[in-house]
Amino acid sequence: MGEAADRLLKLAESADRFDIPFEDLQQLQVEAVDERFQERRSAVRLLERRAQEAGLDSVRSRQDIVGLLFPHTAYKSYPESFLSAGRWDRLSRWLDTVSAHRVPALDVDSVSDIDDWVEKLKPSGHFVSCSSGTTGKSAMLVASQADLDWIRKDTLAAFTWGSGITPAQDRRMISGGGVTAMVPRNIATGGAYRDALQDPAHEPFRSPMPPVTIGALTSMTVLRQAVAAGTAKPEDLRHYEQVSAEREKALANAVEASAAAAIAARTDKLHVSGMWSSAYALAKAVRDKGYGGADFNPDNSMYVGGGLKLAKLPPDHREFVFETFNIDPRRGLYMNYAMQELHTAMPRCQKGERYHVPPWLVPLVLDAEGENVLPATGEVEGRAAFVDLSIDGRWGGVISGDKITLDFGPCGCGARGPSVRDDVTRYTDIKGDDKIGCAGTVDAYVRGIV
Repeated sequence: MGEAADRLLKLAESADRFDIPFEDLQQLQVEAVDERFQERRSAVRLLERRAQEAGLDSVRSRQDIVGLLFPHTAYKSYPESFLSAGRWDRLSRWLDTVSAHRVPALDVDSVSDIDDWVEKLKPSGHFVSCSSGTTGKSAMLVASQADLDWIRKDTLAAFTWGSGITPAQDRRMISGGGVTAMVPRNIATGGAYRDALQDPAHEPFRSPMPPVTIGALTSMTVLRQAVAAGTAKPEDLRHYEQVSAEREKALANAVEASAAAAIAARTDKLHVSGMWSSAYALAKAVRDKGYGGADFNPDNSMYVGGGLKLAKLPPDHREFVFETFNIDPRRGLYMNYAMQELHTAMPRCQKGERYHVPPWLVPLVLDAEGENVLPATGEVEGRAAFVDLSIDGRWGGVISGDKITLDFGPCGCGARGPSVRDDVTRYTDIKGDDKIGCAGTVDAYVRGIV
């Protein structure tokens, strides 16, 4: 750890961490990114490659940082054939290009599938999480034990600041009944919430919906590849249709079970969690059973995240959910802006309704191609990019697929640090594609060494 990075990470313990003007942090953040770059460049091969392409030996400005960022597609750059053909040795070599700690050679003959590959990496301190791949190929992101420890700590700190609730193990936790990916990051986050909020006098509610493993997530990637190539076998398609029907039925049962649990515990403090789609389905099931806001405790809390994920919901879906569970969105509601590529959350404030960026998360707004940083003054609209200084297991700099408006001035809530407007969109939704300038060269480099 470098001195500048340590100073910024130390602010995680400060109650005023979101109240520091950006101009007071800007130079310190540049110095901290340079420290991280010097520490990681020899360890993360893709980072060294980016530095060589950009002609950078050090970071002296925010524009220099751009030359070292990874496109978010870098974590999807593994050839899909590694999954379909079970080339676990090649997949390990790919993971090694983005890992800060050497990925060990495995006895690949003993690896049965992708879930087994993930399990066999854990003893060496490599924890692989996989994104849902809603709009395409799944991203695979490696983390260390230090990363998982940080995620647990940051999860609760962000929740407390954003919701105004001090965790006191006095709530009954109810999930929306949706699908949960059983990946290390989600396990760490869920465990942090459960340990801090769940009333130990009651058995935690567990959704009957089977969790989704990394293998289940990536199998869809393999099938999509086979369908596109015209090589999908009829039995593969039949199996997919069967599994889809079974999961749809299981989801309906899970929503009913979640609704029954919420109604049974309605006089207690509840903490409801899920994406908007699952929260709406849960609220509708509760209403269909004849219950609503007047039946629930007025001190309930809620965490909702993940966007709509292509779901089509009524325009008033938020109000419908709030009213059903007697939740005042001005208190007790927690929302954040986050992404799998980062380990730090940006909590949404109640008054200004903006997502606040902590000091150790270096924000950059780039042009649409992801090649140039825009001026850090006033409100700036463009492609979101960040360097998360907390990340240990890989390089923390990423160019996202999100279009954001970042305000470098004070928020309506009074906090003076930078904040993101609550209207984040994806470039794929705007243009139908997502062209990041450096993505092609990154993809070519990775494929050339694996």
